[in-house]
Amino acid sequence: MKKIRILVFGLMCVQPVAAQRIAPAPAQTAPVVLVGATLHVGNGRVIAPSVVRFDKGVITYAGPAADYRQSNQGAQVIDVTGKHIYPGLIAANTQLGLNEIELVRATHDYAEVGDFNACVRSLVAYNTDSRIIPTIRNNGILLAQIVPMGGRIAGTSSVVQLDAWNWEDAAYQADNGIHLYWPSYFRYRWTSMGAEVGPDSLYERNVQRIKDFFQEAFSYLNKPAPEVPNLNFEAVRGLREGRQKLFIHCNYVREIIHAVQWALDASIRPVIVGGRDAHLCTDLLRQHNIPVLLLDAHSLPPYPDSDIELPYKTAALLREAGVTYGLTTSGFWQVRNLPFMAGTTVAYGVPYEDAVASVTWSVAKILGIDDRTGTVEPGKDANLLVVSGDLLDMRTSQVEAAYIQGRAISLDDAQRQLYRIFKEKYGLR
Repeated sequence: MKKIRILVFGLMCVQPVAAQRIAPAPAQTAPVVLVGATLHVGNGRVIAPSVVRFDKGVITYAGPAADYRQSNQGAQVIDVTGKHIYPGLIAANTQLGLNEIELVRATHDYAEVGDFNACVRSLVAYNTDSRIIPTIRNNGILLAQIVPMGGRIAGTSSVVQLDAWNWEDAAYQADNGIHLYWPSYFRYRWTSMGAEVGPDSLYERNVQRIKDFFQEAFSYLNKPAPEVPNLNFEAVRGLREGRQKLFIHCNYVREIIHAVQWALDASIRPVIVGGRDAHLCTDLLRQHNIPVLLLDAHSLPPYPDSDIELPYKTAALLREAGVTYGLTTSGFWQVRNLPFMAGTTVAYGVPYEDAVASVTWSVAKILGIDDRTGTVEPGKDANLLVVSGDLLDMRTSQVEAAYIQGRAISLDDAQRQLYRIFKEKYGLR
C-alpha cells in the first residue's frame, strides 16, 4: 500500500500543468484615456466618436470627443477608433464560483440541507480560483450575483467582481438579498403510462410554511433584545429594514401572482427571478413596480400550445408593458452566453440599446448597485469593455480589453492555454 501511494504521488508530480491560475490585475496606477470608439453608455445613449477617461478606478470623463478638455499628461492614451465601448456585463442569479464540475459532487458548494437557511452566505463559499471565471470574462461578464440554491429559503446572495485573489477582495456588494424558492403549483408524476401533470396537493401547505417563517421572524425582530439569538431570523433583518431585497424564484403565472401579493402584504420589496409567465401578469408587476430577472431567453416554449418563439419574445413583451426587467441565465458556465441572449431579444423586438441595458444598467438597478456601475458615466467605477464587432452577436463579438475598477484584466483562460499547448504539440500554424 505504501508503494502504491508513493507511485500515485509521483505520477501527480510529473503531470504537466495545462491551465494555470491567472493572477488578478494590479491596481490602476496612471490615468487611461480611450479615444475614438463608439460608446454605448448603457442607458440608451450612444456617443461617437467618444472619449472615456478613468483614473484610480473611477471614470472621470465619458462623452463626445469634441467636448473633451482634460489633460492627458501622464496618462496612457489608447486609440480605439472603429471599436465599441460597453459597460461590463452583469450576470445575475448564477452559481459561478460555487460549482465547478457538474458531475463531481465534491465541487458543488451552492446548497445546504434543510428548507429554511436564511443565514447561509454564498459569499464565503465563492471560489476565486475557478477555471470557469476567466472563460466568462472573455465574453464581457465582469460582475456576477452569486446565488445559493436548495430548500425554500436558500440564503443570501452577493455581487462579486470577477478578478480577485479571494472572496474578500471579490466582494462588490455583500449580502444584497435573500433567495426564496416559491413552491411549484404543479407537480409531475410518473406512472406506467408516462408522465402526468396536475396541481400539487401540498402547494397551500408549503406556501403557509413560508408565511409562518416570516411571521415568526418579524415577531422575533420586533423584540429589542431576544433572549435566545436565532441566526435565520437575524438574517432577514435587512428585509425588514428595507436594506435587502427578496428574490423570489417562480415561473407559473399563479405562482407569480401569489408571491407578489404575499410580499406586498408583508411589506417586502420582491424581485421575481425566472418569470417565464411574467408577460401574463404585467399589469400587476407594473402597478407595483416589481422587477423581473428574466431567465433563459434561449429555451423551449413552456407549454404545448405556446408560440414556439415565445422565450425569444418575452423580453419585448415585458418592455412594451412597461415592466422593469433584466436578462439572466441559469447555471454557471452557461453565463458566457448572456450577451448573445440579449442579441436574440433584439431580433424579436427589443431596441439594441435597450438590450444592452438589459444586461448592464437594468440589472444594476435591480441589484441595487446602479450608483456604482451599469453605465459608462463619470463618477462610476471603470467597469467597461473594448470590443471589435458587435458584443451581442456571437459571429463578430471580440472582447479586446476589459477593465474592472480601472484594472486592465487578463483575457487569457484555460481553454486558450490548452489551445496554444496543442497547437504547438501538433505543429499547427
